[in-house]
Amino acid sequence: MSIKVYKFFVVLFCGIFTFQLHAQELTAARPVPVTLFQNVRVLTRMGQLSAPSNVLVRGKLIERISISPIPTDRSANTTIIEGGGRTLMPGLIDAHTHILMQGIPMSVAMTADIGYLNLVAGKAANDMLLRGFTTIRDLGGPSFGLKMAIDQGLIPGPRIYPSGAFISQTSGHGDFRMPYEIPRTIGGPLSHSEQEGVAAIADSPDEVRLRTREQLMKGATQIKLMAGGGVASPYDPLDVAQYTEPEFRAAVEAAENWGTYVTVHAYTPKAIQTAIAGGVKCIEHGQLADEASAKLMADKGIWWSLQPFLDDEDANPQPPGSPNRQKQLEMSAGTDTAYKLAKKYKVKTAWGTDTLFDAKLATRQGAQLAKMVRWYTPSEVLKMATADNADLLAMAGPRNPYPGRLGVVEEGALADLLLVDGDPVANIKLVEDPDKTFLLIMKDGKIYKNTVENDRLH
Repeated sequence: MSIKVYKFFVVLFCGIFTFQLHAQELTAARPVPVTLFQNVRVLTRMGQLSAPSNVLVRGKLIERISISPIPTDRSANTTIIEGGGRTLMPGLIDAHTHILMQGIPMSVAMTADIGYLNLVAGKAANDMLLRGFTTIRDLGGPSFGLKMAIDQGLIPGPRIYPSGAFISQTSGHGDFRMPYEIPRTIGGPLSHSEQEGVAAIADSPDEVRLRTREQLMKGATQIKLMAGGGVASPYDPLDVAQYTEPEFRAAVEAAENWGTYVTVHAYTPKAIQTAIAGGVKCIEHGQLADEASAKLMADKGIWWSLQPFLDDEDANPQPPGSPNRQKQLEMSAGTDTAYKLAKKYKVKTAWGTDTLFDAKLATRQGAQLAKMVRWYTPSEVLKMATADNADLLAMAGPRNPYPGRLGVVEEGALADLLLVDGDPVANIKLVEDPDKTFLLIMKDGKIYKNTVENDRLH
């Protein structure tokens, strides 16, 4: 290294260090915000409501929960929220999203400038937070910059656990190249979706390992591979299995070296079983799973991240009579069986929406959660979208960007909270209308929405 280059890095690192110290001094000088919720019924980890309680939030954490009055420090920056017996529950968690692609047509998502995609996603993130979703697991797309902007407080939005580009074999569920881009030349130019970080095409264990490490380098909290055919993709039939056990193993080893895990898009028994044999820890979708696959997931402690895909108003739109529409009908016909198997074998089950390419469907996040009472009790549904999903997120281990407990209203947990005007255990449909029923939305101890009359003490 030359002397000039060395001096440059010395000056750069000194400047960064000085900036960080100054930022810490400014933060230390500000009073820690305190919020006291009085007379609320807390939704417990098991999806039940507590006796009338008081909850004190200091800074980013829930400090105290008590059925007795909690005294407040009037010298602090304190806000008192009179709950009036309403429900205080954890912020909702969507375990399968694509924040940069949920509200725009596929043709736009695969061709637009990344700056435009991020601006659209910024609005989507704000809307999602105001629907009560304080955390999401993003399973495909270049959401790293959006996550950074949200974490820095530049724009409002949920916590993001990003996967980065989904990794796909040639002709796989993540291959959106045009026919004129085939054959691929080793060392040749990347397709547009690869350049933008939406997808990463990789064939062979070495390429899969490389692409996995690239996403980890960018900040992925978990890795997403495509293990089988899909509905929206142009080339792969639904029944095909994608990637081999050695290819899965390459991604798993690279992820495990970073302390995290691999999840896969898969529908069929072969895709599911091959991925698990390769060391994968989570299956996304799995609507066509059989008894043997469900039992294998239970025996191996594999997470099953299911979505309530039905042929209804929440189905991602596909052209009538098209091959994609036929694949969609086949897939959604297996949803009831998949949930039945998940319950029969007591598989660890997560919930997510996986909304893609439709702005209207994105607004129905809460409605898709309420739909889960087709298979589960309201308590089970709420637990799945909070505490259970939080347990899945914690599998990121040291790659977890938000250390602390999520998905629960407990002392010491991160203060992601919703004040609900009613009892969602008795009426799960309350989550369908967040504009009306979520009176207060808090993330990380900061209030983003409050329509309750409150007292502020200075």
